[in-house]
Amino acid sequence: MQQIEISKLNQLDYHSNEAYKSLRTNVQFCGEDIKVIALTSCTPSEGKSSVSFQLALSMAEDGKKVLFVDADIRKSVLIGRHKIVAKNIKGLTHYLSGQNKLEEVLCKTNIENLHVILTGPVPPNPSELLGGKYFKELLTTQRDKYDVIIIDTPPLGSVIDSAIVSRQCDGVIMVIAADEVSYKFALKVKDQLDNAGCKILGAVLNKVKLKGNGKYYGKYYGKYYGHYYGKED
Repeated sequence: MQQIEISKLNQLDYHSNEAYKSLRTNVQFCGEDIKVIALTSCTPSEGKSSVSFQLALSMAEDGKKVLFVDADIRKSVLIGRHKIVAKNIKGLTHYLSGQNKLEEVLCKTNIENLHVILTGPVPPNPSELLGGKYFKELLTTQRDKYDVIIIDTPPLGSVIDSAIVSRQCDGVIMVIAADEVSYKFALKVKDQLDNAGCKILGAVLNKVKLKGNGKYYGKYYGKYYGHYYGKED
């Protein structure tokens, strides 16, 4: 197994940290049979890769053994964004093309409980590789070795790769940036997943601006939980 160093991790504020804890909890409540999860979005730059990786980190912090697979093999941002030291590292496309064995592309990280498979070089036929026998073999052999497998996939509104991957997973989560994607376009992407036979677990509303709404959320949740649990003396 290869070794990589993830040298840059995002410092989350209180709201973001709580949001990822809620996302982690919601995923876990989907059932113990939901172990292989793909994430996609409608368009680029909706924060899909950040949400995918932060979810994997949150799972690992919770004590789960996690495998994060970067299947956005056309345009991955993982290495650059997190300043991953990965010289001469073999990645997913090396495995999918039959050049390397699975154990040769798996990476142990400096983060406890987290293993990663990076993308590797961009191939001329991404969809064919992701739909081939080696990717199915990856999921089949590793699902019993890890508590959860998180797969970052390309935006489905741009390329079909995500639907190909998602139909082989236990479920898929859509990441939607607030005020950036129309309802009709998001519904069209959802329909693509449905038509491909993918199980949609839910959606993450990303890039929500809380400025100016802090009092509202505090008032709303205070009233809600006060009603639910009862008032204190």
